[in-house]
Amino acid sequence: MAKRMSLMLSLVALLLAALGWVKFRRIESGVQASSFEPPPEAVTTVVAHEELWPTTMNIIGTTEAVQGVTVSADLPGTVDRINFDSGKPVEKGDILVELDTRQERAQLAQLEAQRDLAHTNFERSKQLVDAGVISRMDYDRATEDQTETEAKVAEVRATIQRKTIRAPFSGILGIRKVNLGQYLAGGSAIVSLQSLNPIYVNFGVPQDSAGRVSIGRDLRINAEELPGQKFVGHVTAIDSIEDETTRNVQVQATLVNPQARLRPGMFVQVELVLGAGRPVIALPATAINYAPYGDSVYIVTDLKDPSGKTYKGVHQQFVKIDGSRGDQVAIISGIKPGDEIVSSGVFKLRNGAAVQINNRIQPPDSPAPKPQDS
Repeated sequence: MAKRMSLMLSLVALLLAALGWVKFRRIESGVQASSFEPPPEAVTTVVAHEELWPTTMNIIGTTEAVQGVTVSADLPGTVDRINFDSGKPVEKGDILVELDTRQERAQLAQLEAQRDLAHTNFERSKQLVDAGVISRMDYDRATEDQTETEAKVAEVRATIQRKTIRAPFSGILGIRKVNLGQYLAGGSAIVSLQSLNPIYVNFGVPQDSAGRVSIGRDLRINAEELPGQKFVGHVTAIDSIEDETTRNVQVQATLVNPQARLRPGMFVQVELVLGAGRPVIALPATAINYAPYGDSVYIVTDLKDPSGKTYKGVHQQFVKIDGSRGDQVAIISGIKPGDEIVSSGVFKLRNGAAVQINNRIQPPDSPAPKPQDS
């Protein structure tokens, strides 16, 4: 019995020793885990420097032809000849459409014969009245007949000319709206004609900025339909009234439009220069940590861990952004020239995190990027 009791006590003691050893190992591993530090995050950096950025405003505008009309028939008639192709350029005075004028030309021949007869009678009457053979009244009647027939001839000639429809100015034609042999009523549309070089851009400026816009201000234009292409122009007109609904003042700019790449009715991005440049710190857009409570960047600096050991780390700094240009954003407060700013990898950082800098590959940082074809 005593032997069995001794064996049981030995087993209990062994079990307690095993449990103690397991507990000791757990405490030891917990201490090691608490002292574990994550490896530094790989980031790229840029050194902040100050530069002058022009004061600009970005607005949506709409292109409009300097001259644009829908060429139409002045008088009714049947289309006898079409002398243009859709979408082609034409010069001022080029004949576009000729309406049938056979009836008018027959009337013209008859009236010209009457005019010639009236002229002969007038010359004869002049000689006879000078000789006293006829009265002054007969002479006046011959004069009236000559004048009336000449007016009728001029009227029919004008009708024939009005049935020859010409381009009122140089430009680009649209899609043809008539066919050969078609009867046109007065005012029927034939084709649109737009003068595209130069071209207007119309846009609205908020009332609080309207006072900074003046005639001659420079601007730059780009359109989504023409990636990588920029157009330059200047303000040529400012409306005299303010829109009561939007509280905007309408502004019109004139742009050179070579090869007619901008078309009337296109939406374009307008970058309007409002004044002299302002000092900013330009950073890549990838350096900004955007958040609802404020935008921030990470500044690289030397930090100390709890044991007092120095390491390369970051601290978060809130900044104020005032505009963008290409791949860059303008910082006007929060950092100073010479600060080393994390330019990529900010999404994986926290305040006080250790970093490892690798600047062999940098994120895009161009004020005027040129997208390449994919």
